[in-house]
Amino acid sequence: MFLLSFHLISLASAGEFNPVLDVGQAVTPWKDLEGTDEAAHTWDEFKTKKVLVVAFTCNTCPYVVDYQDRLKKLASKWNQDDRVAVVAVNSNLIDEDSLEAMTEHAQKAAFNFLYLKDANQELGKAWGATRTPEFFVLNEDRKVVYMGAMDNDTNAEKATLNYVDLAVEAALAGKQPEVQETVAIGCNIRYKRSRRSR
Repeated sequence: MFLLSFHLISLASAGEFNPVLDVGQAVTPWKDLEGTDEAAHTWDEFKTKKVLVVAFTCNTCPYVVDYQDRLKKLASKWNQDDRVAVVAVNSNLIDEDSLEAMTEHAQKAAFNFLYLKDANQELGKAWGATRTPEFFVLNEDRKVVYMGAMDNDTNAEKATLNYVDLAVEAALAGKQPEVQETVAIGCNIRYKRSRRSR
């Protein structure tokens, strides 16, 4: 009975596609995440921002490469609005996604947003992030107003709806976006496997 109740509670707190979070739920904050700018960044740095966009990404996933310019374009737009912050987080546990590799990649690609390393993978797990790229738009109360894919087509030329952009605009207006959750399409985040206890 206890296991059944726990299972139902877990399902109730998860979204349609996210295994952990649901739309309208407050997210777990991070403490200190090292950035490619050689500084540690805290959650409180963004407390004056009305909207926070967090993109889980990496260096090498083909989908991420395809979205790189779109992410930079998104950041370029919202960097002009001091109510919004755009942050990228890398939770992958492979050599190609080490902080050193991230720093080199960020410089080469001329990133115009913070690129942080989730070294212990706790943030990715707490938010239920499973893919790269995967986006979360948080309102002033740091509750999820949108999570999933950036737009409605992985082909930039065919994309007609930017879900993240629309969610930011809705959150700034104190509203909920029409689309609140979609399937994130991309590469699996490489989480460290944990052994089951017997």
